[in-house]
Amino acid sequence: MPIKPMTAACLASLFVAPQALAQPAHLPPASPSGDYAAKAEAVIAPYVKDGRFSGAVLVAKDGKVLFREAFGLADREWDVPVTPDSEFRLGSITKQFTATAILQLAEQGKLNLDDPISKYVSFAPAAWSAITIRELLTHTSGIPSYTAIPGFFDEQARIDRAPEEIIKLTADKPLEFPPGTKFAYDNSGYIILGFIIEKVSGQSYADYLHAHIFGPLGMTHTGYDVSTDILPHRASGYQHQNDVVKNAAFLSMTLPYAAGSLYSNVDDLLTWDQALYAAKPLNAASLKAMFTDYGHAYGFGYSIETQFGHREWAHDGGINGFATEIERYPDDHLTVIVLANFQDAPSNKIADELAGAYFGVAPPQAISLAPDVLDQYVGVYQIGEVASVRIGRDGDHLSVELSGQPQSPIYASDQRTFFSRIVNAQFTFDAPASGKAPGFILHQGGVDQTARRINEADASRLDEAMAVRVQEPLLSTAQRPVVKVDPHVLDGYVGAYRMTPSMVLTVTRDGDKLFAQATGQPLVELFALSDRQFFLTVADIQMTFQPDASGKATAVVVHQHGADTSAPRIGS
Repeated sequence: MPIKPMTAACLASLFVAPQALAQPAHLPPASPSGDYAAKAEAVIAPYVKDGRFSGAVLVAKDGKVLFREAFGLADREWDVPVTPDSEFRLGSITKQFTATAILQLAEQGKLNLDDPISKYVSFAPAAWSAITIRELLTHTSGIPSYTAIPGFFDEQARIDRAPEEIIKLTADKPLEFPPGTKFAYDNSGYIILGFIIEKVSGQSYADYLHAHIFGPLGMTHTGYDVSTDILPHRASGYQHQNDVVKNAAFLSMTLPYAAGSLYSNVDDLLTWDQALYAAKPLNAASLKAMFTDYGHAYGFGYSIETQFGHREWAHDGGINGFATEIERYPDDHLTVIVLANFQDAPSNKIADELAGAYFGVAPPQAISLAPDVLDQYVGVYQIGEVASVRIGRDGDHLSVELSGQPQSPIYASDQRTFFSRIVNAQFTFDAPASGKAPGFILHQGGVDQTARRINEADASRLDEAMAVRVQEPLLSTAQRPVVKVDPHVLDGYVGAYRMTPSMVLTVTRDGDKLFAQATGQPLVELFALSDRQFFLTVADIQMTFQPDASGKATAVVVHQHGADTSAPRIGS
């Protein structure tokens, strides 16, 4: 559950994580779990060393633990280390438990997934009359997400609210699309599901989950997080701010509710994972429904995708101070769980690499290059229209800094190729001429961008141009040559695109207009410059769709401040 959504102006970015920090690393002794444990240690160690991961990790095959370790500090003020028993806020991993409760009630005949939600929500507006429980589960209801209300968490994060009050925050707003026609990740939908669970069961959401899921399964370290309660193994949440670790901003846990308010630890989540295989919390038909792709790479509380050529059912979670990920590879009975108490930890990337290590898909490994070799790549380069990229040397590795973005380390995988541990990006430098590389190619998101070396005077002009471009008013539709695009062409662009592990860009059509919405952000209209190129009037952003021979876009490239980010299509 993205609790702190980015603004529209931050829709796309080359490097969105803060500068790596050298924080104390409490690396445990090597696990005795064999060859895989050594590979897992090698995956995680760089993230811990760079101060970008603190948390607990568990990998299991057929329910048997291959790797179970903890890293960093659970309480930085008292220097208390994380242990595998530490309990973390889960964020949106909560949604799979909410979905399970709904399916249990359906099995008992107490509700039907195709019931209109107005049957249980007496104050539902008329616009919601056709919305079903199933559409809440699959994020296809069209109800606006309360987390997308501008400034909501900045202004109201400390205010306790009852579920009914949260639902009413968007009940007076128009639907974003007709129910069932499109996909838009929606926290409000899961708040309503929690409300329905309470209405149908006669129990509070927290009590229902304890009585019907956590208790029967023996999940004694899982529950609804209440800030005032004492949790013996609670991990505190942190965030990076201006290269310094800070306590995470306070959040009333009444607000995420059934969309993101649970806590757990790695052992309980493995218990949960194995219970699903054994069909303990749900019958076979309900499990099949949960793990069906309903056309948007999403089931009920799980994304339904393929990775490394293997089916993957997964979900991440983001909430103040925490970043979490659970990945299930059902055909392999492989489970990967990563729980971090850094809000910006790359938990999804770590989980992917841990799975890759099991499947024999190794992430790039850093090698050491002599300082004089690294110095051949140091300098300033131009990438895109007005963006400068500064490459520096920081001891035994390079650093990269894009105009207006934080500095980030990159590491050599061979003599001329470097990679980021923060995002999936590689830099291939040209062969040095006269002791200096004339340029490099940035590989990211399936797109290659060429950068050329420039001098400091040119870099200063680019930086000045960038500053002016950021400050100048956005062009309106009257100031750009907007064109009309055939709705059939627009239909080829409709769908969901993966911007980052936790951000999906959903593109929809309404008549002859195209709209886009990033996870946790408001819906915005796209205006056409050509059949493939579009722009926003609320932010300095352009988008170029990349259609295949049939006209269906396989990706969209987001252009912002001289940087291009490719977002591949997910689902059908």
